[in-house]
Amino acid sequence: MQALFRLFKEYWGILWRPSVYYSLGFLTLGGFVAGIIFWGGFNTALEVTNTEKFCTSCHEMRDNVFVELKDTIHYSNRSGVRASCPDCHVPHEWTHKIARKMQASKEVWGKLFGTIDTREKFLAHRRELAEHEWARLKANDSRECRNCHNFEFMDFTRQSKRAAAMHSTSLASGQATCIDCHKGIAHKLPDMRGVPGW
Repeated sequence: MQALFRLFKEYWGILWRPSVYYSLGFLTLGGFVAGIIFWGGFNTALEVTNTEKFCTSCHEMRDNVFVELKDTIHYSNRSGVRASCPDCHVPHEWTHKIARKMQASKEVWGKLFGTIDTREKFLAHRRELAEHEWARLKANDSRECRNCHNFEFMDFTRQSKRAAAMHSTSLASGQATCIDCHKGIAHKLPDMRGVPGW
């Protein structure tokens, strides 16, 4: 037991004052290499969790919302441009992406505790889930929509009169944001009974 204690004390001394045992240059180089490895691993994990394959790996997403996306213009269209789950639900800018990933980590609890693990549970929570997402998009001025759709480049002559009027005035002036008018564009709407304006 004393030998184990002595060994622990010796290693603790090295960890507490490494410069006595190793040169400062060696420690700096080691820290630099460790930082590169950590950063590479972190970014790799970030990108792996930012793919459609990852998003649809759990049956809750694959069997509920992903099947709905397949029937929309965001999935299949004449131009061949597809919006995948992260395009609409994860910001592109790094700082906003990290904030969203931290926010989404709470969703892991839902997976672990089976909050929406059946179709019935999903439908029971659908409106609440949609309202959270709509509030998030409203708060960030539909940032993810604007990654692909920019009203400054829209050809208003190819839009209906109502759409052209809304896009050229309300959106341009900041009075409204994409999600105000485009709820249910990529997924089915929840039961909206009792909601004013529906």
